[in-house]
Amino acid sequence: MSRIDYSVWDHIEVSDDEDDTHPNIDTPSLFRWRHQARVERMEEFQSKGEEINKSLMECRRKLAETQKKLQELSVASSDDAKTELNKVQAEEKKLKKEERDWSKKMEEHRREEKKMPWNVDTLSRDGFSKSIVNVKPEVGQETEEEKEQKHKTFVEKYEKQIKHFGMLRRWDDSQKYLSDNPYLVCEETANYLVIMCIDLEVEEKHALMEQVAHQTIVMQFILELAKSLKVDPRGCFRQFFSKIKTADQQYQDAFNDELESFKERVRGRAKIRIEKAMKELEEEERQKRLGPGGLDPVEVYESLPAEMQKCFDDKDIQMLQDVISKMDPTEAKQHMKRCIDSGLWVPNAKVDVEGKDEEPTYEEVKQEQEETKKE
Repeated sequence: MSRIDYSVWDHIEVSDDEDDTHPNIDTPSLFRWRHQARVERMEEFQSKGEEINKSLMECRRKLAETQKKLQELSVASSDDAKTELNKVQAEEKKLKKEERDWSKKMEEHRREEKKMPWNVDTLSRDGFSKSIVNVKPEVGQETEEEKEQKHKTFVEKYEKQIKHFGMLRRWDDSQKYLSDNPYLVCEETANYLVIMCIDLEVEEKHALMEQVAHQTIVMQFILELAKSLKVDPRGCFRQFFSKIKTADQQYQDAFNDELESFKERVRGRAKIRIEKAMKELEEEERQKRLGPGGLDPVEVYESLPAEMQKCFDDKDIQMLQDVISKMDPTEAKQHMKRCIDSGLWVPNAKVDVEGKDEEPTYEEVKQEQEETKKE
């Protein structure tokens, strides 16, 4: 039994010159009008499809940018960031609905195209003139642990090559290097370059950071292009370089704007990392300073009345006696206890006016003061 489906031949539109016409009608003109009208309908239908596809691609591009921004805001904790996060979430929801609408229109347009009858123009077309790009198959969602392990394994294997790509600048050099090393065109390379930029900024290698930032955005643009086309990034990076090298001002401005925005984000992340490191260092030094009672001598000293601070500065025991005599006994005892707990004073020790390192307790200072009064 034949497996060829001949039903498609039932939908062939007859030739413009097959119909019989009245002798008084200008037959050649009629045939030309018929053909022209059909060609115009086909062009209009094709133009409509191109507009729908263009709108769909633009919607997906905006959605990708919104989701990227949403990911950045999700790690922020300020009130302004939370307010902005709500706005971006609403925008994402709106764009997802628009994407579904445009996808539905695209499917309807394709169904209409399949239903259209063949004619002398479409029958004579070369059926092998268009190229097909393989679409990446849908894969399961990776867990955070799997992503982290994948990134670690990739970097361990290709760190040297990634760093080399990060130091390139010219479009042709970058394209050639990716052609020789196509496995670098992936999310892992982009992620490593981002971390590399932050590290360089922390090390105050600003010019080098800007160099690597440029290559980071190159990789990001390639990945975004692949996402919009739903193809493997390794199959479209040449398309990006071809476009960027002959880009109009609008596309070039978009690239430069994204680059400047990325560099600002890198500077912000580097600043946060430096501040965190400084706080950790300060806390480490503070822990080393803590006295036997767990108090920081610097904090205790700064909390003392100015008169008592001067006693410590001058190491003047007589001045300390005078200050304590004028203070409320409970308040003075509290200050002395905090000094002992912080290690600022050493219990059961003496201090002389010549500046030895030993310090008296509150009780000892008070006793010396009373003995001085009796004399």
